[in-house]
Amino acid sequence: MRRTIFTAEHELFRDTARTFYLRECAPYAEQWERDGQVSRAAWAAAGKAGLIGWQFPEEYGGQGIWDFRYNAIMAEEMAATSSVGIGLGLQNDVIPPYLMRLTTPEQKARWLPGVISGEIICALALSEPAAGSDLKGIRTTARRDGDEWVIDGSKTFITNGILADLVIVACKTDPEAGHKGISLIVVERGAEGFERGRKLDKVGMKAQDTAELFFREVRVPAENLIGQEGRGFYHMMGNLPTERIAIAVSSLASAERAFALALDYAKDRTAFGRPIGQFQANRFALADIKARLSVARVYLDGCIMALFQGELTAEEAAAAKYWTTETCWEAIDRCMQLYGGYGYVNEYEIARIWRDSRVQRVFGGTSEIMQEIVGRSLGL
Repeated sequence: MRRTIFTAEHELFRDTARTFYLRECAPYAEQWERDGQVSRAAWAAAGKAGLIGWQFPEEYGGQGIWDFRYNAIMAEEMAATSSVGIGLGLQNDVIPPYLMRLTTPEQKARWLPGVISGEIICALALSEPAAGSDLKGIRTTARRDGDEWVIDGSKTFITNGILADLVIVACKTDPEAGHKGISLIVVERGAEGFERGRKLDKVGMKAQDTAELFFREVRVPAENLIGQEGRGFYHMMGNLPTERIAIAVSSLASAERAFALALDYAKDRTAFGRPIGQFQANRFALADIKARLSVARVYLDGCIMALFQGELTAEEAAAAKYWTTETCWEAIDRCMQLYGGYGYVNEYEIARIWRDSRVQRVFGGTSEIMQEIVGRSLGL
């Protein structure tokens, strides 16, 4: 079905995004996967092209445009161009609500210009070794000592953990108050006692640096608190629907790329004297994938517009993430099957997409958590 959610301005932005990915990212994808992280030069190029922080006010270098359709375009073009690793999704989809809605004018002036230019790379440190989907269970603490916060604890599975210059850390500032004692505090590169742990050796997304972070008596200025003290849990919950739609968008874009690759392969690869796509089993498999992805696209585009219009509910976002990531994983796995043994060879792009896509059902809240959120909305 023809997509109707984008305007001419969006399509011009798509051209810019595609040009950036083709020029600054796709040629280096294999090298970044070997390195386990992306070059900072690519971040600077993204900033120069206006592909970071367009949501922020013009006075800081942004464009003042809060429209998730631009975020969707970035994710779609990243998948379409076979680019990997650069954490612009986190920088554009997840971080802006924290840095725009929870910060003071002084904090905005201090951080936003560098974020928008790509000079400052951000990370969000929520997950811990014993607290993933259960954010109420975090153990990292921050105690007030005069004009400073003193942070102790550790985080894991942190996207951009190695490259990050600015880390938003979820801490318990009142350990006795449960989730009402969680606050958000910014830790900047170079803070004494702030250490990067090992870069995690993941199954997929190898070019995206994911790390452990350690905080040992890390002292930061009291003014590095963002939002309200003790309201961090609610700030995080308020931002999760956007993050979940972003994951759904990325997942569907990856599945659509996998389908395009598999369709081409089914037309070109021959067996028993004819293209494998002409065998009924394969033709039906591709038809099934096409139908499922098309249906997912319609629902997800509806969610994107609801988010843009300020009408998206937490339950709708959870349903979108659950359905899209589960459906797309099945589709990608079936696309890989069409390649036979070649699908299991890393030089084929389908293998990388398969590896990278598995985690979509886990981060941002597992599929089981998404089912729980939707289930609770049913009055059960």
